[in-house]
This record gives sequence, C-alpha cells and structure tokens, in this order.
Amino acid sequence: MEKRTLHSPDLTARNIERIADLFPQVITESRDAEGNVTLAVDFDLLRQELSDQVVEGPQERYQLDWPGKRAAAFAANTPIAKTLRPVREESIDFDTTKNLLIEGDNLEALKLLQESYLGKVKLIYIDPPYNTGNDFVYDDDFAESSAEYLARSGQSLKSGERLVANTEANGRFHSDWLSMMYPRLKLARNLLTDDGVLVVSIDENEHASLVRLGEEVLGDASYVGEIVLKNSSKNDQAYVSIQHEYIVFFVKNRQANAGDWVEKKEGLDKIYAAFDGFRRKHGDDWAAINAEAKAWFKQFPASDPVSASKHYTWMDARGVYFPDNIAGPNDGQYVYEVSHPVTGKTVKMPSTGWRYPEPAMRERIADGRVHFGPDETTVPNNKTYLANTEYQSLTSIRYVDGRAASKRLATLFGEKVFTNPKDEFLLRDIYRAVGVSGDDIVLDMFAGSGSAMQAVLELNSTESMSCRFIGIQVAEDLNESLKTAKGAAKQITTNAIRHLKRLGRPATVAEITKQRMRLAHERLAGDLLADSGFRVLRVDTSNLVDTLSVPDSLSQDMLSGAINSVRPDRDAYDLLFQVLLDWALDLSEPVIAEQVDGREILSAAEGALVACFSGDINPTIISEVARRQPLRAVFLDSGFATDAARINAEQVFREVSPATEVRTI
Repeated sequence: MEKRTLHSPDLTARNIERIADLFPQVITESRDAEGNVTLAVDFDLLRQELSDQVVEGPQERYQLDWPGKRAAAFAANTPIAKTLRPVREESIDFDTTKNLLIEGDNLEALKLLQESYLGKVKLIYIDPPYNTGNDFVYDDDFAESSAEYLARSGQSLKSGERLVANTEANGRFHSDWLSMMYPRLKLARNLLTDDGVLVVSIDENEHASLVRLGEEVLGDASYVGEIVLKNSSKNDQAYVSIQHEYIVFFVKNRQANAGDWVEKKEGLDKIYAAFDGFRRKHGDDWAAINAEAKAWFKQFPASDPVSASKHYTWMDARGVYFPDNIAGPNDGQYVYEVSHPVTGKTVKMPSTGWRYPEPAMRERIADGRVHFGPDETTVPNNKTYLANTEYQSLTSIRYVDGRAASKRLATLFGEKVFTNPKDEFLLRDIYRAVGVSGDDIVLDMFAGSGSAMQAVLELNSTESMSCRFIGIQVAEDLNESLKTAKGAAKQITTNAIRHLKRLGRPATVAEITKQRMRLAHERLAGDLLADSGFRVLRVDTSNLVDTLSVPDSLSQDMLSGAINSVRPDRDAYDLLFQVLLDWALDLSEPVIAEQVDGREILSAAEGALVACFSGDINPTIISEVARRQPLRAVFLDSGFATDAARINAEQVFREVSPATEVRTI
C-alpha cells in the first residue's frame, strides 16, 4: 500500500510537469536540499526553445514590479503541511450542506483547496483590506520591516539615514499590499472555471495597482471593466473629495466568456404602477398622461434608479414607451414621403432619410408603432417600449446608499457589529448579471461580515437556483482591532466583542462571519428551497505528528510515541477530510458513519471513498470494505498489527476488488 504524505500540492512541481508536457527535452534531474533526486528545468535549454520570446538581462520590458515580488511568487508555490479540520458543532446542516465556511489565513486555505476545486469556481469575489498604510492582518513570511524595505529599495544608507522623504507615498505600503495580494490572486486564478469571473472591491489607493496586478496574473486581456460606486457625499479632502469606490471585473478567458452580461433595470415596478394610475385617471388621453408622467419623474434625484428611465414618458394601448430615433444610420438610407395621420400633409423627414424601407415603414405606421408629433412639422419617431427594454448591459456607474446594507446587517444582529459591510443585494445582482447560475460555486477569500455569501443565498431565493459558496476568513482578533479603532468604528467593534461574548464565542471577525450566516439561515430557511447551511472547516496543522529529529536526539520514549503518527487530539473525521483534500475530492461530500465489528467506517462521495482509521484493523473490516468495491480505500498505517496483516489486506483487495486504490496514512 502507498502511504500518503498529506500536505498541500507542490505548485512548483506542477509547473515543472506542465513545462515537461510542452518541452520534455528541457527537463533534467537535480538534488534537493535533502539530497533526493528530483526533476528540474534546464533554463538554458528552455531559453533556446524560446529564443524568439525570452527577454533577458537589462533589456526594457513592460511589467509590474515592486520590492518583494519574487518572494511573494515563491510564497504562492511553497507547499504547506496543514489541513482543514471539520468543526461540526459550529456548522449548520453539516451532513447535507454544500456550502463551506473556512476559518484561517486565506493563503493557506487557497493552497489546500487547489486540488479539490481546481477549475470549479465560477466567480471569485474579494473585498481585500484597503491600503491605508497600516500593517496587514495577513502577515506572510515575505513581510519586511520599514528599515529592511528602505534599505533594499535604495531609500536609506547602511547607517539607516533616509534618502527619500515621505516614504509612505513612495511605495512601501504599495509593496506590502501587492506582496499580500499577488500570491492569493495566483492561487485564486487556478480555481476559476474557464469562463470564470474575478470581482474585486477596491478604493482609489490601490485601484491602479489592482488593475495591473490582475492583468499580470490573469492575462493582459482579463480586465473587462469596472463599476464606479458612489457611496458617499463627504466633502472634506484636499484636491478632490473622493466619494466613490470601484468594483473591478476580470475574466479568466475572453474566448470562453463573451461578456453577454445584462441586468434588469431597477425601479420598473414603480414606473408601471404610476402609469397604471395615470391610465385610470386619464383614459386614452395620451397627451395628458405624458404631461403627468413628466411631472412625476421630476421628483426622483439622479441617484434613484427610476431616474434612469425618465425618458419613458409616453403611453399607448400597448404600454409605456419613449419616442426613439427613426433616422437612417447612413445618409440617404431610404427616401420617400410619409403623411401625417391627422393633417394628411407630408411630415418632415430626418436629414439622413428613414431607417426602414417604405413597405416596412407603412406596416409600422398601420400597427401604431410610430410616434407622430401634433402636426407634420415634427419628425416622427419609433416607439421603444419599456417592456421590451427591461434588461440592459451591466452599467458602469451606480448610486448605492451604503447605510442601507449597514442597517440591514444591524437589524439581523440586533445591533451594529460591523463597519461598512458590502451590499448583499448589489452583489446578488452582480452574480446574476455575469451569469452565475445552476449549482455554480462563488468563493470569497476575504469573507468579512459575510455579505458575498449571503448574496448567494439571496440569489438562490429570488432565482430558484442552488448555487454554492465557499467563504474564507482569518480569525482576526477584535480586541486588537479595538486598540486602534476610533470614533464610530470603536463603538461598533465594542458592540461586536460584547455580542460574541454573550454567545460564548471568541472575539474574532471569523465569528462575526459565522454568526451572520447562522442568522441568515434562520431568516431564509423557511422560504428558501435551496441549501442555506454551511460546513465549518478550520485551517490547522497536519494531522500527522512531526517526527523530524536527528538520530542523537531520539530517546526510547520518543521512538515509542512515534509508532502512532496521528496527533492525539485528532479524530476520524479530521483524517477523512485530510484524505478528501489529498485525493482532490469535494469537501462538501456527504459523510456516512457506520459501525462494523465495533469499529467506525466512514464513507464519502456516495461510497466512492471508504475509510477506517481504527487502531486495530482486523480481517472482518478489510473484507467488508473490499466487498463494497469503492474506488478508494484508506486505513491507518499503524492499524495493522504486523507487516503480514498489511500484506494479507492487499491480497484481499486484489481478489475481491482489484480496481480499488488502497492507501494508508
């Protein structure tokens, strides 16, 4: 039986395999730090293969660079000896839900998800920490001190004396932010489906860096636009008062995602209701309806969605419309005379002629689809009906009152516990517009208050879908945040700490995330046919004991303790989920536990994987597992009393279920 190593995938090794597929002649052998023979790339040969493409030495090139970039790229590829542990008691509908909520650093979580969700996520939404010049909670190994940065970037002498004033404006914090984001975006890209979409909320401080970084990670053609989100009316900044944020869109593959993104116009119900009232009041007096409609639209400010349709001021028996252009797109397109239906005189023709040939125009007039003025001096127009134009391309300017999302979240919790949550209804509409549907997966690796995940539930509720979410949130200590919080943020953080204390839960942002999803489940479960639960997983150390020691440091007691390689605080479910990761299986697979001969057997993926982690595996267990003929079977290596018992088990599977892949941990 092959023994599993149980660590995250080595992405460098995977990249070498990809290069080997394209250029097998550049692959050679080398020795790693431990002296083991490994595959490696002969870069001299690779340069020769790409001689017309490689840019070498100091030659200028178009690129985004910053101090720490190489280390950040290395951080993305380095494997980790960690796992995801299930936390049943903090989950909702643990046995049946397809949703995941992961507590832990998102860089580590993304590494652990690489195999199980490779190319399976339709949309990744992130609301990363905005760069305010402060330190980041995501303190990766490549982080550096101010002094180290100044020295390496040439802004200080060896003595420490600064050479450049205003260092914050000269890049240190840009570099920190880019180094934090770069490995996460690289790993996130791997998870996207071929037609997948990356959506990022960002403010002006790193907007330009984000667009360039996204283009580098996903490709130059990946950036497809952004929404400018007006969310403030403050007027207290020098130069230009910033009253907006951005929602930036990238696609993984433009060929696979053609960008047919549409959204339904807002405010339609109000408009239809108003015109129904005008019709009841004025009957078929279309001019009177038009006059009242114009007055009615004036009450709405530009920020109200109704205002976007204020040109629809006319109505006929078919419905609400606006008089649209009927001119030909080319000069002299179609030239002929048209008579006014009331005066009988020839109407004024557009300067470029009519849009339609004469027979088609006569048919439209007879069908009442041409809007005429009071007499022949006015050029007629097309009637464009609101009912036929309810959907529009995703628009780049939005007015969103951020207080509404804050108020809804406060109502859900009973008090304010989070500052500036993202609007779950806006995110729901974005998901719908970019094509999230069916049982697609949405991932948020900076889950925060949980808005992006609740937006999935709202989408399922309104569209009768069964989309799934994966949320990742680090257990950021709210007590530490409270030390630097000011004003309203300080009071809200205090509320959050007090709220979680009443619930008996740690004072972390991750606990706010989980509690929001519990409350959302309670609110939506009765009306939602789709899954509204979530399975909590926690990033933790490997389930296996670290037995790396030099021979001279080993004692007899240590040797005895190393016989069982599993950490004493881990159970069968912990081991099973590490096996799910190792075998690249979906972490939301239902798990069934059974007792066979006094020992627990776990089966997942509808019996495709069967595991028994008993410390005493007998022939009855082996025979029962083999009889089920799973695709994969896994046992605890120390569960076999002798080598003979292990060999006998292998023989049983060869005879009863030869197609089963049998492994031990």
